[in-house]
Amino acid sequence: MIPDGKYQRHPCPYETVGSISKITGAMQMVASARMHQAQQRADASLPYAEKLKSLLQEAVSDPSVMAHLDMKANPLLEKRPVYRTAYVIMGSDKGLAGPYNNNVVKYAGVELRGREDSPLLAVGKQMKIGLNHWGYHIAKSWSGFSEKPTFEAAEDIADTVESMFIHGEVDEVDVIFTYFKSAMIQIPKTVQLLPVQPKAKDSLEVQAQEVWEDDDPTDYPTLIFEPEPAQMLPYLARYYLRSQIFTALIQSSACELASRMTAMSTATDNAQNLLGKLQVYYQKVRQASITTEINEIVSGAEALK
Repeated sequence: MIPDGKYQRHPCPYETVGSISKITGAMQMVASARMHQAQQRADASLPYAEKLKSLLQEAVSDPSVMAHLDMKANPLLEKRPVYRTAYVIMGSDKGLAGPYNNNVVKYAGVELRGREDSPLLAVGKQMKIGLNHWGYHIAKSWSGFSEKPTFEAAEDIADTVESMFIHGEVDEVDVIFTYFKSAMIQIPKTVQLLPVQPKAKDSLEVQAQEVWEDDDPTDYPTLIFEPEPAQMLPYLARYYLRSQIFTALIQSSACELASRMTAMSTATDNAQNLLGKLQVYYQKVRQASITTEINEIVSGAEALK
């Protein structure tokens, strides 16, 4: 209730737009600082994760290793016919990140064509809202760490997908996240987590195989394990799964902050442009008001003559 003798002052559009400009500018600077930190984490974690993945792929590509491996003790390495695929889809907890979450949802929609019954695991509050909006059923979701992901969060996600895969609920696990290429370029992509795929042969390996096709077919480059593969691979596979999810979380974090920085920069520029237009408009209104007052004064003076 407004006290007697007082009135409520409504802020003019110029003041409102100016306040919004200051807020978006501050958010841009905060997102920029956090984005650079996230980018450093992403650049530091990617080589380690890729090397660990390559090491495990080489192990499962070695026939001498797989032939003596008990799949009951190594369930994450078991390859079976794919009937159901679980998707871990990563987005952000907060909004004001431009098209970041929408791009992931659109990309996921293309990936899920013909697989609408696949269990979806959403990471990020906004991602859960976006997927629900388009009618997707979320089997489980996580939130609260999209900007600053932790390895404990990656372990929690990995425990869920590992249990689903081992108990036969799904035959494949993929993760959909956004890869950080630069501050202006972020690319949604899909990476298969389980089962671990053998290392793909590049063109040089194919040529080498053609040259050496007359050699002993049992001659295959092997890794030296210490301890034995049967003891090492179960631990390596579990750590591989967690490192891949953690790396995807870090990449998504950098992309979220980069998208938010760009969105706030655009919002600040638009606010500044609007301020300029409002200033010109107010000057025209003030000039017209002054002209009207002058005309009234002149008309009154002429009438008194």
